[in-house]
Amino acid sequence: MEKKNGLEKRRKARKEYEKVKEHTKLGSGKRFSALTKSIEASGKSEERAKKIAAAIGRKKYGEKKMASMASKGRKRKK
Repeated sequence: MEKKNGLEKRRKARKEYEKVKEHTKLGSGKRFSALTKSIEASGKSEERAKKIAAAIGRKKYGEKKMASMASKGRKRKK
């Protein structure tokens, strides 16, 4: 029963990420946050999930664009 609950949790988090991905603009930070939550649902720590999400972003968008989005996100956070 424990494994089934964990699997359902991961699937729900992934579905929420897919929904957010469809309806938000790139660079808003909501996609990154949703991906981080999805990774956390698989059992990773928050810090590790953020590192994995950043690595995925760098692979998908490239170093320069990901760095640009990250700096804008940090400025927006302040």
